[in-house]
Amino acid sequence: MTYSHETAPTQFIEANGVRYAYRHFGLANGPPIVLLQHFRGGLDNWDPLVTDGLGRDRAVILFNNAGVASSSGEPADTVPAMAKHVTKFLNALGPNQVDLLGFSLGGFVAQQVAIDSPNLIRRLILAGTGPQGGEGMQGFEPKVAAHAAQETPGVENFLYLFFSPSEKSQAAGRAFWRRRHKRQDQDIPSSKRAMEAQAAAIANWGVVPKTDRYAYLKKIQQPVLVVNGHRDIMVPTINSFILQQCIPNATLVIYPDSGHGAIFQYPELFVSQARLFLSNQPIGAVSRGKIGCHGSQQRR
Repeated sequence: MTYSHETAPTQFIEANGVRYAYRHFGLANGPPIVLLQHFRGGLDNWDPLVTDGLGRDRAVILFNNAGVASSSGEPADTVPAMAKHVTKFLNALGPNQVDLLGFSLGGFVAQQVAIDSPNLIRRLILAGTGPQGGEGMQGFEPKVAAHAAQETPGVENFLYLFFSPSEKSQAAGRAFWRRRHKRQDQDIPSSKRAMEAQAAAIANWGVVPKTDRYAYLKKIQQPVLVVNGHRDIMVPTINSFILQQCIPNATLVIYPDSGHGAIFQYPELFVSQARLFLSNQPIGAVSRGKIGCHGSQQRR
């Protein structure tokens, strides 16, 4: 039986005393793609159009890090510790090599996994994310923080944080929200403890190093696709340009009239480009301009 986003059962695998929750669906064809989620997000914060779209020609694995939503264990409060959990999970699950899609906080973690375990990661997609010590990543603006820290985030919070204010983008956001809630047995929400640990990890990742600000990005040798919206208020879009300029083999796509959740606003387009990238075909993207890899001074 071939499962989909809506029908795949939640499974668990134990490694080093942690019971990791995951879902596995799509076609068993080549390396699976493992999806690493955003701040507070669990198995059901993904867009089914994205996950099922990717699953048309490969296996898709959705993953909850330690202490997040339905996974057990103590939630990690640093990105390197989160990356270690990803590696432990993958080693327990058994694939020899995987592709990674990291969204937002998941993109921070994906970068670290690619550096720590280069032989395990074949290709990397970084969505709505940025480098360590990136531009405008030293803390959220008060209104952004207020929406992100709601005890029970609702549609209005997601519309503000993930989509642009335009009528078209907001409509796309509401459509995503309906798709995201279509599954009947939803994953449990992340705990307050998990939220606090992830917030600490995000804050630590945003600290600007005193020297060699973006030098670590040169260690990412895998092919990388960087995608984002035109104006991301969570992780400013300038950081996507920095990732593309500083990672040796990176391609950049910026979607129009969109924000942090651009891959959910343009799911079919994103999936088509992601599938081309993962199959080593050109996607027709171009990069513009020059951004130094030792620290830009631009701000939001």
